[in-house]
Amino acid sequence: MIRIKKRWPMHSILLLLLLSGGCDSGGSQVLPTSSPAGGESLSGLTGTIVMLTNRIDLIENGTFRSYADGFKKQYPGANVEFEGISNYATDILVRLSTKDAGDVLLLPVNLPAKELSYFFEPLNAELAAQERFTTFATYGGKRYGLSTGTTTSGVVYNKQAFRQAGIGQVPQTLDEFYAASAKLKQAGIIPLYMNYGAVWPLREWGNNLVNYMTGNPEYLNEMVQEDAPWKIDNEWGRAIEIARTMLAKGYVEDQLFSNNWEISKTKLAKGEAGMYFQGNWTIRQILDAGAAPEDIGFFPFPYDNHPTHYAALNPDWFIGVSKFSKNKELAMKWIHYFVNETSYTTDWGFLPLHSSDEPALPQYSEFLSYHPTMIEATVQTDAFIDMANRAKLSFWSGDYIQELLAAQDLEQSFHELNVKWKDARN
Repeated sequence: MIRIKKRWPMHSILLLLLLSGGCDSGGSQVLPTSSPAGGESLSGLTGTIVMLTNRIDLIENGTFRSYADGFKKQYPGANVEFEGISNYATDILVRLSTKDAGDVLLLPVNLPAKELSYFFEPLNAELAAQERFTTFATYGGKRYGLSTGTTTSGVVYNKQAFRQAGIGQVPQTLDEFYAASAKLKQAGIIPLYMNYGAVWPLREWGNNLVNYMTGNPEYLNEMVQEDAPWKIDNEWGRAIEIARTMLAKGYVEDQLFSNNWEISKTKLAKGEAGMYFQGNWTIRQILDAGAAPEDIGFFPFPYDNHPTHYAALNPDWFIGVSKFSKNKELAMKWIHYFVNETSYTTDWGFLPLHSSDEPALPQYSEFLSYHPTMIEATVQTDAFIDMANRAKLSFWSGDYIQELLAAQDLEQSFHELNVKWKDARN
């Protein structure tokens, strides 16, 4: 049975004084994995825990159920239920403020590290020792979350669409990228599906791109030392201008203001669209939308005309135990099982948790063949998050990027952002 839960009023976010962000709007769902089992577990652990997640698709297609069934074989008296929240980054802040956050959940990306202990239980030493991204989800020497996958960003493309448009070589420079887009448009193919109307995918064109195209993973953090970080002639200007050029030349979808995220995956799978600029995690979703694996490729985004480029190495969402859980021991066991014993990482297109492992995706092997320099992400500092809060800038949503792309005068829009930023510094 799927239970629809009411969304909390948005003004309640003020209880946390945090940023709002997120993906497409929607409600939330709870799906039990099985009927409660009576009796004592062989392991001594019993009860039901609830995991909150943004992956509603994996609840609906039974993937999470299969993981929970495997967990139940180890802990027969334990049950795991899942609640999907599509507008996760925004709504989870409200849920935490009311202590209604289940037992296991994804850590909000816009929660300052100094507030982690208010809402999350420190992980035990065994779990904490396995984390790759050591600067994330920690405070005061304690770790509060484990990354659920490792990602990079680049251009996911349909090889059949490229062949139909007469594109014989994957673009390695920005000029070649524009030229390939022109050929796709001439062939009647949407060159790049930007998902402008879904809003959250636009993050790739803003701070996600800016933070690695310099080769400096601390770029955003260092913005707290500047009064006017947005400039036409720096990384912000160059990144936004690429997206504005794609819009101006008609190299993106026509129905800009419709949220066509699900439709866009089918269009790319069929070759009706040529490219995405997104994370490698989208590859599996495009294959599930009907694409043949041999038709989908992946290459680093050529943000300038140099022959080689930087690419991001980022953690996906972190998973942790709610401070308010009444079954923390079982929740800890589930996190260990989910991260280390399920096939979640390989099933859904994430990179290997350990750098010594071979990638399961052939598309990622293609990506590496172009020899990008991988820049490992560092956590956004509390100073940066606090500045963003005071400036009322939601770096974790695509709203402000959408406004910059639509601006008649980008320099004026940058000026307005700089005014907010400077005021927040003083």
